[in-house]
Amino acid sequence: MLVKNPKFEISAVRSNQYPANGLPEIVLVGKSNVGKSSFVNTMINRKKLARTSSEPGKTRQINFYNIDDNFYFVDLPGYGYSKMSKKEQEQVGKFIEEYLFHRKEISLIIFLVDIRHNPTENDRLMYNYIISSGLPCLILANKADKIAKTKVDATVKNLQKQLNPLGDITTLPFSSERKIYQDDVWKFIEQFIELS
Repeated sequence: MLVKNPKFEISAVRSNQYPANGLPEIVLVGKSNVGKSSFVNTMINRKKLARTSSEPGKTRQINFYNIDDNFYFVDLPGYGYSKMSKKEQEQVGKFIEEYLFHRKEISLIIFLVDIRHNPTENDRLMYNYIISSGLPCLILANKADKIAKTKVDATVKNLQKQLNPLGDITTLPFSSERKIYQDDVWKFIEQFIELS
């Protein structure tokens, strides 16, 4: 998919701040530093639209990226970041919950996990949370460049077995360094958006 004019639209913490144009929303969920911002930049072929940081826990709001007025990539704050105070964690948890369970425009949730590690307890909790929302989901095994190409397929299968033993949710590899995985992810996303 050729993206021509992506733009950052708004950071929000309340529903009255969300965009009101009814475009479908592709939501990115994952722990801090799993690479959600890098995913956005790679998919739209831009270096710095989504701000990346080597310091986890920087995203404390819901960031809406308007992709050619066709749909939004929506970057949720990462979880599992220990330096956030308990009060901050509660506040962030509250507005994430409100967004995930009440936002009608959500078309797909992309759940990013690190291909190099077995799912953590937090990953499993978030996965169960996503499933309970009843929304379509794609599991993305990110940072595939960090392991040998020959091991990617087997590692993805193993991750899927651990998180989704039924195998009823698509799991794909991804890497911001190796662009070879982009097309498969776009093909999957395009089922959930109408392109104008």
